[in-house]
Amino acid sequence: MENKTEKEKSKFLTYVNGPSLSEINNTVAVPNSSSFWKNLLAFSGPGALVAVGYMDPGNWVTSISGGAKYGYLLLSVIFVSSLIAMLLQYMAAKLGIVTHMDLAQATRMFTGKKLGVALWVVAELAIMATDIAEVIGGAIALNLLFGMPMIVGVLLTVFDVLLLLLLMRLGFRKIEAIVITLITVIMAVFVYEVAISQPNIPDVLQGFIPQKQILNHGQLTMALGIVGATVMPHNLYLHSSISQTRKYDHNDEEHTAKAVRFATWDSNIQLSAAFIINCLLLILGSALFFGHGEELGTLTSLYDALQNSSIAGAVASPLLSTLFAVALLASGQNSTITGTLTGQIVMEGFIHMKIPTWARRVITRMLSVIPVLLCTIYFGGNEAALDDLLIYSQVFLSIALPVSMIPLVYFTSSKKIMGERFKNPLWVSALGWLCAIALTILNIQLIIETLI
Repeated sequence: MENKTEKEKSKFLTYVNGPSLSEINNTVAVPNSSSFWKNLLAFSGPGALVAVGYMDPGNWVTSISGGAKYGYLLLSVIFVSSLIAMLLQYMAAKLGIVTHMDLAQATRMFTGKKLGVALWVVAELAIMATDIAEVIGGAIALNLLFGMPMIVGVLLTVFDVLLLLLLMRLGFRKIEAIVITLITVIMAVFVYEVAISQPNIPDVLQGFIPQKQILNHGQLTMALGIVGATVMPHNLYLHSSISQTRKYDHNDEEHTAKAVRFATWDSNIQLSAAFIINCLLLILGSALFFGHGEELGTLTSLYDALQNSSIAGAVASPLLSTLFAVALLASGQNSTITGTLTGQIVMEGFIHMKIPTWARRVITRMLSVIPVLLCTIYFGGNEAALDDLLIYSQVFLSIALPVSMIPLVYFTSSKKIMGERFKNPLWVSALGWLCAIALTILNIQLIIETLI
């Protein structure tokens, strides 16, 4: 038996049908204590990895351009989108904790092998589409900070696999801490930049109240872009898996309820941080660039505008631009970690196969780099072309979202799957289906608006 195990370990592709992310599943100890703060600290972490997807480079241009074009009008759209995200991520975490299956495993169980393979392909393409945004964001950040040619920056993003492998050796708790640190850096940068931009606070507060102007064509298109880029399909798979990293008594209903409760606290706190960052991006766009929206279609144009006094006013400085690029680089590195974990989750869950982590990362990144590299070479490093590619990658995410969102709402609303205590209350199920239908319709509209 021992020889067989060693032989299996030596294989590049192995069959798996066990716990989700078995190497970290049920490995993080939680206190046997009634203290709210001790429990919250122990359960905090997975929400940060999920929140990363809500502040990736794909959201940046949309939020800042939305502020530059329409002032604070679309803050209400960010608010509603964040509430929807909290609801869906709560369902994802609960599914994993209660059933001990991630969303990919649960979907495969109720669909079968052939459909499982098809859904795996869709999920992998969605992860690749997400990774394209990180490649582009990372390459642009390296270009802005160090003057690297775009093609060199794209190629260098391949080597972040070394960073990921190092982090995996440090343990999952260390990964969570590093991600939280990077999120804190991003938030600190934009809190500082917004503070010195001196936004009009009454106008900011009014922006959180939905206005009928949002339904105008230009505003609606931008709003659809914000909503479409908010809820990412890979986050639902990711959260349903990493919510299982905490060590608790699976056979004790009270322990399970406690795990669900604190996973929800963790998720909502971290998603609130993502909400604040997205609001800061839009407020920054409005406070500094309102009236210059047409000039800010790319990340480089935003970088340049932050040091251009004719656009950003008296607060413009090279420091603001540099901090913006640092935050962009931090965002890309964060998403690298979560994208690799999600790739492993969907591969194991849908087709019950596993490859080494380094290979998983290299293959995913190489498949993402190829279209970016071709686009960079063909258009001579023109960032506008790369931004178009980024937009089309977000469109594909819109297509893939219902594939993960609809099964999630169905599973967590089922008494047979979740049990009487943990199935969604009727009002939560109704909200879930309303969000799923509304997001699907909005994403179809976004696809039409983008492609026509």
